[in-house]
Amino acid sequence: MSVNPLRLTTLCAMSKPKTIQTMKPETAAKKLGVLLSATPAEFQAGVVSRDELNELQSTPPEWLTDLRRNGPHPKQVVAAKLGVSISGLTRGGVTEPLTTAEIDALKAENPAWLEHERSVQAETRKEALRLKQR
Repeated sequence: MSVNPLRLTTLCAMSKPKTIQTMKPETAAKKLGVLLSATPAEFQAGVVSRDELNELQSTPPEWLTDLRRNGPHPKQVVAAKLGVSISGLTRGGVTEPLTTAEIDALKAENPAWLEHERSVQAETRKEALRLKQR
């Protein structure tokens, strides 16, 4: 009696229990766009499954909604809200997480470094678009 190897592989694959994919809290916070140190202690202490992450993204709890709205925000979010690169933030002296109010104050003040970094970012995007169209 011969056994089809493809069928055997399929049967073996079907009988294996599905493993739950998990990630560290740092990774989950980055995917959620929040600062890990600002999240609740229980979030920081455990691991986050892919299903839990999907649930947090689709129906965020109040703490997550508040963090996204008011901050403090991680540097990648601060950079995006200001329209500059992360390197531009560093060159401008912004090394700490900022709240939404602090970001709004910076926008209103519009210091010279921010104006310069925005123009650098705009040129970089323009050049990337030009290269893509080639």
